[in-house]
Amino acid sequence: MKAIILSAGQGRRLLPLTAETPKCLIPFSGRSLLEWQVRALHAAGVMDVVVVTGFEADKVAAALDEIDLPGARLRTTHNPFFELADNLASCWIARHEMADEFMILNGDTLIAPEIAARVLESPATAPITVTIDVKDDYDTDDMKVRADGDRLLAIGKTLPLDMVTGESIGFLRFTREGGRSFVAEIERLLRNEDGLKRWYLSAIDGIARYHGNVGVRSIQGLDWGELDFPADLDHGVAMTDRWVKRGF
Repeated sequence: MKAIILSAGQGRRLLPLTAETPKCLIPFSGRSLLEWQVRALHAAGVMDVVVVTGFEADKVAAALDEIDLPGARLRTTHNPFFELADNLASCWIARHEMADEFMILNGDTLIAPEIAARVLESPATAPITVTIDVKDDYDTDDMKVRADGDRLLAIGKTLPLDMVTGESIGFLRFTREGGRSFVAEIERLLRNEDGLKRWYLSAIDGIARYHGNVGVRSIQGLDWGELDFPADLDHGVAMTDRWVKRGF
């Protein structure tokens, strides 16, 4: 299994912390966000990791070279359009890595190792699987989902709250069939005038709505966090401190 981590962004909402340091290299309990991600994937048996870089790409590549894990194959591919485009373009840049089974992890999502293990613990039940969490309230920045059982019906930040059944944590699994559908939808969206400004999950939304072959997998109760705002950093440190104490 391969994982693609989307780490091209600067993280402007965390300025001035990210003025010269990409969001993925912010330290948490002695390790960068990127290293925590790679280690969580490695603990679940994911040895092949591709990091899509953009802002301060050389720093990200150098940090990746410093991560030494048995059997791991860690490398980068560069998105030269990162200042002009959203993460749909990062997925397009990495499309050559999507011929076989793979996973996508947002570059600003901290995940406990148990999350990757849960997503991979059994054979895929859908060509594309969106990992979700469930909580009491959702805000405007949450990537909200509407699901019917294990089937995804829609995903997006603007879904009406009375339709919302969970939120995406920014971690997806694709079979070969799912990868083909995803790449085809990316290419279709990028032909449109607004394609460069789209999130890659808009491609997942289109596939779910019109083809119906997207599933969901709940990780409710497991540790994760999206690191978008300064207040999120304290939550991230609290999580990683717990992980350090239990030996991860």
